[in-house]
Amino acid sequence: MIALLDYGSGNLRSVHKALLKVGADVRVVQRPDGMRDARAVVLPGVGAFDDCIHALRKQELLEASRNFIQTGKPFLGICVGYQALFEKSEEFNSCATGMNIFGGKVVRFTEQPGLKIPQIGWNQIEIVQPECPLYRGVTTGSYVYFVHSFFPQPTDPSIVATQTTYGESFASSVWRDNVFATQFHPEKSQKVGLQLLNNFTDLCR
Repeated sequence: MIALLDYGSGNLRSVHKALLKVGADVRVVQRPDGMRDARAVVLPGVGAFDDCIHALRKQELLEASRNFIQTGKPFLGICVGYQALFEKSEEFNSCATGMNIFGGKVVRFTEQPGLKIPQIGWNQIEIVQPECPLYRGVTTGSYVYFVHSFFPQPTDPSIVATQTTYGESFASSVWRDNVFATQFHPEKSQKVGLQLLNNFTDLCR
């Protein structure tokens, strides 16, 4: 069973449907006890960093997520769920502390002439770690769907699984041990996104 964390994020339904489409056994979870027998956890996200952290903390899912990651079972963060894994964010003078699973902070795209912020739409990924199990059957140059103005800057470059260029190069996904996270939305990325979610599901079958 994959526990899909429900803390009020707007993309919960689409992530749920995409996981079901690839054959996953999914349970929508709002409290830590729902994670107890999970073989994997997915943390989706749309919106602001602080809102995500505060909601997770209020529902006691923040510490529960940290504890789950320590078990070594697969964990996937999506968009703001990716950003939440880092130390802090510069978004709206954020004062919330992230999960601190990865070192680094979340920053805004640098203003450039002709660059529209947020990035909304399709962009390509360059696979930096082809051995990452999330990208089995996916090639460099594949298009995935983004909606974001901010992105993490990992202090450890070895965790970067893919990078993407939008005015500047940024880590569009990371991987270390059992933790995977994407700035893009697999649930909105059609065939490529479903391949990623299927690969993640395979890790806990």
